[in-house]
Amino acid sequence: MVEEPPRIFDAKAIVLHRARAARIAGDTFLVREAADGLAARLAGIARDFPRRMELVLDDAERLVTPEPLDLLTSVLSLHAVNDLPGVLIQARRALRPDGLFLAALFGGETLTEMRQSLAAAELETAGGVSPRVAPFADVRELGGLLQRAGFALPVADVERTVARYGDVFSLVRDLRAMGETNALTERSHRPMRRGLLAAAMAHYAANFSDADGKLRATFDIVYLTGWAPHESQQQPLTPGSARTRLAAALGTTERSAGESAPGLQRTPIRD
Repeated sequence: MVEEPPRIFDAKAIVLHRARAARIAGDTFLVREAADGLAARLAGIARDFPRRMELVLDDAERLVTPEPLDLLTSVLSLHAVNDLPGVLIQARRALRPDGLFLAALFGGETLTEMRQSLAAAELETAGGVSPRVAPFADVRELGGLLQRAGFALPVADVERTVARYGDVFSLVRDLRAMGETNALTERSHRPMRRGLLAAAMAHYAANFSDADGKLRATFDIVYLTGWAPHESQQQPLTPGSARTRLAAALGTTERSAGESAPGLQRTPIRD
């Protein structure tokens, strides 16, 4: 018997949140940023992709596609699926040989300030912590999932945006506009108590504000690139057979497998 993946996210809540976001029609600046990031990566590939599609999943997280694709993309949706390894396998199978998969999703330290502040506030006011901010995978973990799914030439890289807000409510407004409020299956369905909210806001201001009083909010967008295997693709050399170190050829600093290059950082101000 195949074990079902844990149901971390409430699919119905996600649908409702995204429908509300569509009605709000607010400023989804991170969605634009992710789409621009994918477009920039695609622009560097000198070939055409006649059969292309944005990734669409049904309620059972099955990929809906009418035919094998040359290009499959996803913009800020995959961080909210319950079975990401399974979805990536489906994405690879949906591609024609030498087809390309490009995705952008939240990962890493996204909303770390909010997560820490809510946890500290709940410990202070209730003596325990409940799930309020979704978990986000590390860029190295996501790169490993690409490999496990059978993609050739997998690449995972991250770009960080640190937004600055006048208050916590402005941050929550942006999250609602993107459909990114709490959709965890085990979330509390009761309104947040005033004491908890006050404690969380105080912790946020004390630990994650700049000299001008603006609050910082971190968003890490991880970009995934992978190709459906094809015999024409460049094959990796046998370990130790290279005559020249890649870092020397590129004029960059060599890093071990456990290190990651620093991502591009932007700092928009959100009043």
